[in-house]
Amino acid sequence: MASRDSILSAAQRQLNQDPTASMAVVAEAAGVGRATLHRHFATREALLTEIGTRSLDRWQSHLDERDVAAVAASADPGRIAECLAALIRDFVADADDFGFALTDTYMCAEPALTARAEALFAREVELYAAAQAAGVLRGDVSARWIGHAIYGLLVAARDAIRAGDVARRDLDGVVLSTFLTGGAAR
Repeated sequence: MASRDSILSAAQRQLNQDPTASMAVVAEAAGVGRATLHRHFATREALLTEIGTRSLDRWQSHLDERDVAAVAASADPGRIAECLAALIRDFVADADDFGFALTDTYMCAEPALTARAEALFAREVELYAAAQAAGVLRGDVSARWIGHAIYGLLVAARDAIRAGDVARRDLDGVVLSTFLTGGAAR
């Protein structure tokens, strides 16, 4: 019998491939019947909320693992640059895994998900502001803009993988070099 986690993972993969997939298609992709899928997720919204929560959990985990608050407080340009590179690599991997959650309209409309995302974004922006103050990133744009630009690169990374425009093995380097070349201090 399929576990909730395996069903959720299969649903996430299916929705990454086809964001409009019906619950019947999601159930088939998970190898379960619709009744089983509905026992775990009563509605499509419940499924989407769980995928969004998983995505936010990963985002929070990366911020925690990289200890972005301490790195930002250090004001050490080398440490900040290293943390930025590692965080972007983490985010690129998540863009591949959580591509659906990046742009699904439900994710932007569910109040609990949006509030949590904004809090995580604020933590991330502190690192960008510290990077600007340390001369690692350009200072002539807002730190929030830098966060939005990275988000845009993650959407582009997701789309490039889907279209076969960039090999997965090259994606980290492409995103990181695109970000740093366009966002480097002047």
